[in-house]
Amino acid sequence: MSTRRPTDTIDTLATRAGFEVEWRDAHHTTQHVPESTLCVLLERMGLPCGNATQIRHSAATLDAELSGRKLPQLMTAEVERGIALPAAAIKSGSHYRIELESGSIIDGRFTAPKGEEALLTPIDETGYHTLVINEQRMTLAVAPSRCYTVADAWRTLHDGAAAHTTHAPPLWGIAAQLYGLRRTGDGGIGDYTALAQMAIESARRGAHALAVSPTHAMFSAEPNRFSPYSPSSRLWLNVTHIDPAAVFGTDAARTALEAAQGTGTWSALEALPLIDWPNAVVLKLKVLRMLYENFCTHERTQDTPRALEFHGFCERAGRSLEDHARFEALQAVQLTQKGGHGHWRDWPEALRDPRSPEVEAFAEAHRHEVDFHLFLQWLAAKGLSHAQRAATDAGMAVGLIADLAVGCDSAGSHAWSYRDDMLQGISVGAPPDLFNQAGQAWGLTTFSPRAMRTQGFSAFIDMLRAAFAHAGGIRIDHILGLRRLWLVPEGESARNGAYLRYPLEDLLRLIALESWRHRAIVIGEDLGTVPHGFRERLDEHGLAGIRVLWFEGAEGGNGFKPPHAWDRNAVGTTTTHDLPTVAGWWRGSDITWRNRIGQTMARADGRDAEEVAQAERATDRALLWRAFQDAGVAVPDVGAPPPDKAPVDEALAFVAATPGPLVTLPLEDLLALVEQPNLPGSIDEHPNWRRRVSLPIDELFQDDTFSDRLLAVDRARRGATAVPASSSSASSDPDTP
Repeated sequence: MSTRRPTDTIDTLATRAGFEVEWRDAHHTTQHVPESTLCVLLERMGLPCGNATQIRHSAATLDAELSGRKLPQLMTAEVERGIALPAAAIKSGSHYRIELESGSIIDGRFTAPKGEEALLTPIDETGYHTLVINEQRMTLAVAPSRCYTVADAWRTLHDGAAAHTTHAPPLWGIAAQLYGLRRTGDGGIGDYTALAQMAIESARRGAHALAVSPTHAMFSAEPNRFSPYSPSSRLWLNVTHIDPAAVFGTDAARTALEAAQGTGTWSALEALPLIDWPNAVVLKLKVLRMLYENFCTHERTQDTPRALEFHGFCERAGRSLEDHARFEALQAVQLTQKGGHGHWRDWPEALRDPRSPEVEAFAEAHRHEVDFHLFLQWLAAKGLSHAQRAATDAGMAVGLIADLAVGCDSAGSHAWSYRDDMLQGISVGAPPDLFNQAGQAWGLTTFSPRAMRTQGFSAFIDMLRAAFAHAGGIRIDHILGLRRLWLVPEGESARNGAYLRYPLEDLLRLIALESWRHRAIVIGEDLGTVPHGFRERLDEHGLAGIRVLWFEGAEGGNGFKPPHAWDRNAVGTTTTHDLPTVAGWWRGSDITWRNRIGQTMARADGRDAEEVAQAERATDRALLWRAFQDAGVAVPDVGAPPPDKAPVDEALAFVAATPGPLVTLPLEDLLALVEQPNLPGSIDEHPNWRRRVSLPIDELFQDDTFSDRLLAVDRARRGATAVPASSSSASSDPDTP
């Protein structure tokens, strides 16, 4: 039997599976993905292609999945539009029934000629409906035409009073790193109580949103893993942000801290300018364990309000929460074994399957420990939901904007418990570009588009619901990944990857449907090399993009766009967590940092690369200062300030004058800080995800400089050009159950 791997056959199989076998690099040169890379990626998608027989079998498997001869588990559609079903799966004259979520029934019969698409009557009710054809049942996810928007949130705030107006006022909010917030008594890590305080105080100054760093679950047994964008699970919450006093009171928390013998350490950790994650997490969990033991002794078996609430929470959360808790307990035990491993793929084989009898037996034998992690998730959910209620009760139209990471750590509970839905042995990343010529492999995994189709998008929907659960909006990190992702086989150079396409239209419809069901806005981080027409697609579905000051260059590449020329459908900001602050950019600190950690490429002409970059930054400073002057936010006829005198107030006023429905201003810029939260490409060289705000929140809002900046931003937004509601936003609410 031949073992030859004909390139065209593997290319055809890869293309059929959704891979782009050719792509254009940053120099606009067409690159062809090597056959060896395609083979590995196909193998890890469950499509072996090591020889001609395997290629044929994999091709047949794909053909069966994509042929349309069998109805999928779930199809998406748009409200009041025709729904086409695969012709191969339908016989002309067949009867069908649609069972709507509301309980109504639609009966019909297919009349399309043989071989043509079978059409269902348009459905005017959004929701997850059931289509019944003969003995086959499938879900019809009928989505509204667009997501819930900022204008919708404003109308909801005013009980529809603004529904008949043509304009929504330009709103503003603050973007904060949750871990960095400081509160007296927090033990060295920002918590959900601090978040609630931040929301209340921000709302009192006119803010309508508080964008927050990811709150995804991390690894309780590995406190040295703390990047919020490399979570264990995007379904559950980071328990290190729990305030021990929030549910059980200050006295109980103090008693628990004393029992953990951590009073002095707690205060010392709290005083640090940078978070000591390993020690702070260990102590926090000790305190929470003391509270748990007391809860089990005095309340859990009683019909107290807290006990009933806890049991109800666990029952509603169901299997997904139980899986996460089991993983947390399992990983902790595995790490204590001689030569133990944190990655579940290195555990004994029986423990790699969350449905195995061995995992069931482990959970039974370690029930008390598993329940501790259920307890932690209950407290975390109470803390985060309280922060959202505090935000809206204080008058915010949106409230918290949760950050949805692009993927999860392949070693985490999400990948373990949803292993059939996730890509295994593959890292999400980015191809080589002008800024990173080696490419990037982030060590994250995500959903398989093939599994999405075969599993009815259930894992994706679960993730969306978790993201929306305690927020008034979500920010989808690297939303370009809804269209395609750069995938790299684990252990390979990031250069050796390929783009895999995702079912964009299906995903956008599901996002819109869940957005309305949760009455929450959606923002997509659409930065980088954006495919032609992609932003227009997002706009059609009511997803707001993001526009960052540093990237809003004027046409022709000379200077910066004036505020009125910024995208009216996007959220404006000065910077992001991965980019320099205003003060840092003005000073050139990001250039210095990149040179320090070896990210600056040597120049062919022999000139010092850092000096050249700093000279270019000086030119950009002058251009940005001129843009500030032209916009009327900086004094005229005065030269640009020196590098150590950043025009932070002018930058904030400039962005505040843009016409988007919302601007979110980073706390780092409102405080004129030099250092950014994260320096991409660094690990220990830069204190990523560790910086704390210097003042507790109550003192922060009493600071005259900070308060004056908030007042100036609020005034600038009130004076910004009002945003006309789009024709879709001005219409009545989509009919959602």
